[in-house]
Amino acid sequence: MIAVDAWLPSDGLTLEPNALRAAKEQARCLALTAGPGAGKTEMLAQRADFLLRTGTCRYPKRILAISFKVDASKNLKERIQQRCGQELASRFDSYTFHAFAKRIIDRFRVVLTGNDALDLDYSIGERKVTKRQITFHDLVPLAIQILKASTVARNAIRQTYSDVFLDEFQDCTDQQYELVKVAFQGTSIRLTAVGDTKQKIMGWAGALDGIFQTFARDFSAVPLNMYRNFRSKPRLLRMQNEIIRVLDPASVMPDHQLAGEEGEVFAWQFENAQGEAEYLADLIAGWIRNEQVPLSEIAVLVSKQLDLYANHLMVALEVRGIPYRNEQEMQDITVEPAARLVVDYLSCLYGQREPKAWIRLMNQLIPFADDEVQSSVRQNFQSFFKEQRKIIAMAELLDEPFSGWWDSVCRFLKKIGMETLVALSPDYESHARLGEVVGDTKARIEELLELTPDLPQALTRFSDDQAVRILTIHKSKGLEFDSTIILAVENEILFGDQDSNLCAFFVGVSRAKRRLVLTYAKQRDRPLNYAKRWDVIRTPQQEYLQYAAQFITDLTHI
Repeated sequence: MIAVDAWLPSDGLTLEPNALRAAKEQARCLALTAGPGAGKTEMLAQRADFLLRTGTCRYPKRILAISFKVDASKNLKERIQQRCGQELASRFDSYTFHAFAKRIIDRFRVVLTGNDALDLDYSIGERKVTKRQITFHDLVPLAIQILKASTVARNAIRQTYSDVFLDEFQDCTDQQYELVKVAFQGTSIRLTAVGDTKQKIMGWAGALDGIFQTFARDFSAVPLNMYRNFRSKPRLLRMQNEIIRVLDPASVMPDHQLAGEEGEVFAWQFENAQGEAEYLADLIAGWIRNEQVPLSEIAVLVSKQLDLYANHLMVALEVRGIPYRNEQEMQDITVEPAARLVVDYLSCLYGQREPKAWIRLMNQLIPFADDEVQSSVRQNFQSFFKEQRKIIAMAELLDEPFSGWWDSVCRFLKKIGMETLVALSPDYESHARLGEVVGDTKARIEELLELTPDLPQALTRFSDDQAVRILTIHKSKGLEFDSTIILAVENEILFGDQDSNLCAFFVGVSRAKRRLVLTYAKQRDRPLNYAKRWDVIRTPQQEYLQYAAQFITDLTHI
């Protein structure tokens, strides 16, 4: 433990003034808004380091982080382990809203009565069955009901945590915010809400307008803004600033942060989608060949209907031998906790030195147990692990090094048991869903083994493909790339709520670190076997293209 005045940001990082102030706050709640690339996750990791290392979060109190997506929750946990170290990070709990709600239900289920009463072995499924089954959407309302009805439940939560982090808070729904208020309002617990109002792309899910102002009022929170963007080059920042002027004038970046000519912005129109695909595939090939841009640093974003808009480009990339990763098919499985568990186990079993995989594995198997239980479980698992290594060594002697990898997975899953697996995610209360994830994980590894017969290499590619990323703007949130292409900046795809569309466009634009390409095609032929409405003749979304106009490096008409 160190003195508060002696604390410095972990790993020698330099934080901008408001980020440093937020990291070191000891009394007040915080409402921290920040632009894309401003380092919101890093600030939370440094704040956790400060709270734990200085004893501001007094032992045995813990820190709770609540996120909106499984991958965001996992990424935050991993970042904090990097900054704080394993021992201190063991006092940091990172859940999604639904996972947090389920833990409340599991612990205080007896509070629920009448039609809401639940049996001990209740499950989560497609429909509600009295006492036996609830739906995924019942989790948060039932947790709220428990906390409102039970002083014991409220006090148990409040006595566990000294600090609560609320990540991507701009996407908070009315029910989720109600859960936060019931659990923590009127207490001395410090809440740190972090997000970006310009990135609110969850409006379809009921995200609240003005949530930061509401939170600041309800929790007497200090409003702070992190202005500096560590991601994008100046020319891209100036373009982003023009969109910010419309979305959130109070957050316009100051001129001194935007100086310089680094960065590239392109806007190209094409006669048709086939020509667009061929040109972009050649362009990407040139980036890879001439500039040595890593494949994973190139992204192609589409507003929606990814396969319908990127189909020609994927074919063109394949013809040129350029690996690509269709995130619509893959991302959901790669961020599944059960898939991560299997991959980390296999990485440790077949790899040479995999300390990060081992740490993740241990965290998933024994995440929040006391020291004695952790030690017992660890020793038991290490004995099992040694036996599995002996089996692998025997297979290698027989010149069949990877032949039994799935049998080993099955033994591993049987060893850790259903209770441990179900605890990884609320979704896995549905054993059918858990089986689906495990089956998809096996199928994906088998696909990768067809590309490379080396299992450790296939496992590396499972979660971090060296490939061009093709994904929707929604799934790109939180990611960053050297070179970003946004396909089809067209009225025919950007229909519906224009406020939400502009927020989504801003998310896409702000993924780019060095280079941004916007495209528009005059004609897109109807995809094969697609029977729904499809406009062949296309028109550019002039407002969005206009944001880029004054910063364009090259305006080319193909």
